[in-house]
Amino acid sequence: MPEKDSSKLRAISGSEDDADAAEVHSTSRRRGIYLLPNLITTGALFAGFYAIVAGMNGQMIPAALAIFVAMALDTADGRVARRTHTESQFGAEYDSLSDMVAFGVAPALVAFSWGLGAELGRVGWVVTFIYMACAALRLARFNVKSDVAAFTGLPSPSAAAIIACSVWVWTDTFGADHGLPVAAALGAITVVTGLLMVSNFEYYSPKALNLKGRVPFVTLVLAALVFAVLLADPPRVLLVIFGVYAITGPVKFAWRALRRRRSGAPEPQDQDPDQE
Repeated sequence: MPEKDSSKLRAISGSEDDADAAEVHSTSRRRGIYLLPNLITTGALFAGFYAIVAGMNGQMIPAALAIFVAMALDTADGRVARRTHTESQFGAEYDSLSDMVAFGVAPALVAFSWGLGAELGRVGWVVTFIYMACAALRLARFNVKSDVAAFTGLPSPSAAAIIACSVWVWTDTFGADHGLPVAAALGAITVVTGLLMVSNFEYYSPKALNLKGRVPFVTLVLAALVFAVLLADPPRVLLVIFGVYAITGPVKFAWRALRRRRSGAPEPQDQDPDQE
């Protein structure tokens, strides 16, 4: 074979080998995962697990605090992924599984360990399972329909915060003393928050908040006042904040229905042909 042809074959084979090597390298890069956002998600998962363990050991206030730590980390991992351009399908699925533990299983078991199991018996099992199932359905619907401008149904972190704050406030005020009426009240709160998660009520999404734009100076003053009030009595202030947020969905729905009823034209009545 002439030397020219053999060199041409070596060039062709070399280019094919380079292409194969580049493809293997690209595949290996695609198979990797981004460390920073998934590490934050792992922290949220651990916080949810810690809340479960603390609740089972009767440490209700640390369990409630762990749920709020999971909320902070859950907010951080998404923002970090968007800022560092490290978003991935794996990260989204991992975040959803972490949310199920931190905002679905953990609040249900904390409420059950607090007193729903001891005071309500099998009803306590049913109540906490309803909440956990609603949280799973809410997260599944969010994965299918990503909400940006508004949430459809109460977000699972807000529902978890309501249960955590309720346990926190009662434990901080009365300790471990609770009876059947108090357990029934927490059971009702658990069921209602669960049903709000799978409702069609529309809730404001913090993702629509533009933090980069300019705001009036008084906004910063109001933010400082909010932080001051929050630090004065965290459990009760947080319970009020998330409780008000939870009822905004039904209130908004009722207000829109009332406006449609007031602005709607009366239905045309059928006219009797004999009166024409």
